[in-house]
Amino acid sequence: MPRVFVLLVVVLGVALGCGRKAEQTFAFNPPSVVPPPSPPVVVPPPPPPDDGNIPPPRSIPVRSREESLRDGIAYLLAQQSPDGSWCSDVYATFKDGTALTPLTITALQDALEAGEKNPQLPDAIKKGCEFLAKFTRPDGSIAPPEDGFDYPIYTASLIVKAFSHSSAKDFVKLREPWVKYIKERQLTEKLGWKPEEKEYGGWGYCRVLPRKPEPGVIAPSLIESNLSATLFALEALKAAGETDPALYNNAAIFVKRCQNWLSTPFGPPPAWFQYVDGGFHFIYDDPVRNKAGMVPKESPDWPQLFHSYGSTSADGFRALAYCNRPDDQHRVESARKWLVANFSARTHPGTYVKAHEPNREAVYYYYAASVARAFHDHKLELPAGRDWAAELSYELAMRQKKDGSWANAVELVRENEPFVATSYAVSAIARCKKQDRLPACPWM
Repeated sequence: MPRVFVLLVVVLGVALGCGRKAEQTFAFNPPSVVPPPSPPVVVPPPPPPDDGNIPPPRSIPVRSREESLRDGIAYLLAQQSPDGSWCSDVYATFKDGTALTPLTITALQDALEAGEKNPQLPDAIKKGCEFLAKFTRPDGSIAPPEDGFDYPIYTASLIVKAFSHSSAKDFVKLREPWVKYIKERQLTEKLGWKPEEKEYGGWGYCRVLPRKPEPGVIAPSLIESNLSATLFALEALKAAGETDPALYNNAAIFVKRCQNWLSTPFGPPPAWFQYVDGGFHFIYDDPVRNKAGMVPKESPDWPQLFHSYGSTSADGFRALAYCNRPDDQHRVESARKWLVANFSARTHPGTYVKAHEPNREAVYYYYAASVARAFHDHKLELPAGRDWAAELSYELAMRQKKDGSWANAVELVRENEPFVATSYAVSAIARCKKQDRLPACPWM
């Protein structure tokens, strides 16, 4: 009996001990995980010694200035419609040819001036002018299309330029109605505007006569003046030989409203004075259509300012030059300095606010054409021996497509339409080519 009791105690003790041990192991000591083996370390072989047999990096083939201009012209000539027009397959407002045809003709005329010898150029220009001549009635009045002109001032101004060119001598007699059309649309007293009003003196995009509305009456769309339309009008009137000083004096009033300029203040300049840099913006009071955006106010007493940028600064400089007012020469010089200091062929220059930065390149080809005219026509030079014409024509050649056209990837101002971008690019390269034929000379 005692031996059985001892044996039973031993068996119970072993069983209880084993149960507690198993419970502790389950609860507090999980089994360890065996890590996978480390991957082998691969040591790359040393580069082979340069024994002279490693070829240098291949350069990207780029058209020469002459090839680029030739191919751009060939593209435009190939796209001309049988009736002489250029019409868009991209935008409805470009489908009737009244906007694209005069733009393309003036680009081809620029190429002709630069010495291009394409034998098709004269006939293409003539056919284009014949298409545009259909919009002038025998009595000398303008015959707009059924829905009117989508871009009346651009169309009228470019037609005046086209008909004023030596390649369009047969059409110069049709120019005067368009000159009258432009002059009638300047926002001055004859349309009810006063010099102290911001719209005064310029031209805009309004599809009807931009008469000042009576109080309480809704104004027509796009009645206000803007810098681009004003420049186009001034350029056309100069080409037509317009000499009325009042017209240019009134235009200068508006152009100067678009310039970030102020005579040097007495005493310490205010903090916002750094933005008064001599450049230009597109329009007053509009942070959207001023492509670079509005200068953020760091203090409530700051005035409303808009950043200067490339296309408008080239336009503003040229517009002031067309107005040719002796009292404004300090402004002209300030604009010239901005263009020289900020010139860029690789991008559209200017200080853009963050929200507008994605659209910086939207007006690149317009900028290229305007800045090329500014530098060539007014003999501007870059410092340190830089050649603006070489830089700009090289960049344009880099951007050119295989078929000879150009198109902007940014759609904001419709430069994604190849006829728009290609016409501006051809005009710009033509000015670059003409630059080679001029001796370098200082600013005049």
